[in-house]
Amino acid sequence: MSPIRIGLIGLSASAKTAWASAAHLPYLLSPRGLERFRIVALCNSSKESAEAAIANFKLSPETRAYGSPAELAADPNVDLVVCSTRVDVHYETIRPALEAGKMVYCEWPLAQDLQHVRDLVEISRSKQLRTMIGVQGRVAPAVLKVKELIESGRIGDVVSVEVRAAGGLNDRQIIPATLEYFTRKEVGGNIITIGLGHLWDQIQFVHGDATILHSRFQLQFPTNKIRDSSGTNTIIKTVTSTVPDLAIVTASLPASYASSTQKDSATLLVRFNRGQPSFSFAGSEPSLVWSIVGSKGEVRLTSTAGTGLHASGYAPGGVSLEVLDFENGEVDRINSEHGEVERIDPDSLWAKPWQEELPLLSRSVGALYEAFADGKGYPTFEDALKRHEQIDEMFAAWKV
Repeated sequence: MSPIRIGLIGLSASAKTAWASAAHLPYLLSPRGLERFRIVALCNSSKESAEAAIANFKLSPETRAYGSPAELAADPNVDLVVCSTRVDVHYETIRPALEAGKMVYCEWPLAQDLQHVRDLVEISRSKQLRTMIGVQGRVAPAVLKVKELIESGRIGDVVSVEVRAAGGLNDRQIIPATLEYFTRKEVGGNIITIGLGHLWDQIQFVHGDATILHSRFQLQFPTNKIRDSSGTNTIIKTVTSTVPDLAIVTASLPASYASSTQKDSATLLVRFNRGQPSFSFAGSEPSLVWSIVGSKGEVRLTSTAGTGLHASGYAPGGVSLEVLDFENGEVDRINSEHGEVERIDPDSLWAKPWQEELPLLSRSVGALYEAFADGKGYPTFEDALKRHEQIDEMFAAWKV
């Protein structure tokens, strides 16, 4: 089978953030990636910028350079358009590709608001296009391991799930200048849509789509300090945020989770705050604690490396998994041979050598590309719509 020909949008030699080069490029230029995909075109804000990126990243000199999404969409030799830009330009960036009948892989969030998301989904539906949304946490090793434990029946019927998380940004009141837009809700990219959004999708990938019972957003620290990103780390100004920095959500899990001995369906409780973990007076509170209580035991995932299980939150030494057996009180540490708590080593959980050779950020992204090439098991724009509708419901309940 011939490689899928990619037109990549957002790979810039001068970009302030480098997700495309850090997460997409390592897989696409790896021996495995080159067997299944081929970058044939690059699109940036100008043709000159695209040409500079082609040279900077040593792409094939035959790679075509474009200065607008419409020009890229008109290229008959592009099969799949990949969008890795800031969220507020996702819509205008990928709409021409959808209109042209191209397959599209877009980073999460799909667009800046629900109205634009629905328009993109409607176009892809009407043209019956293959689409993929970048919620690669679904194929992150820690998430897959949790799902495996639950589906194995190890802890019986799930009766409740509680998730405590802190992240989205490293600090509760300081933001790097490159991410100042996180303080403006209208942009669509912030700690709720991105930080909580990725985790929210991972939770439901494991437990099924939840029904929100109540959500509470709060803006605890409206005044934010903007820190210079050029290396000086000095505070250059202060801004007022319009994005909540605390989210508490209660929901019910699917009816299939209710056991024969339970009257009510299982409850989900999620608490997410921006920045440092709450009550971390001496750095003792982990960034993420995901507890799953079953009828026969409990699973607990703990991460000290951040909430980004879809990115670097499962770095070596960052994640531990424990299983408690209610009957005998014994605790099994996953991957442990001697009884001590053993952190998950990402390399030990990947079955394919090509993934072990990639940098951490690229492994889950590479797994999404693999699923797309196989034609099954990848998240689509339809999945994105579900998550956007849920997050929009949470925001609707927040009165600024």
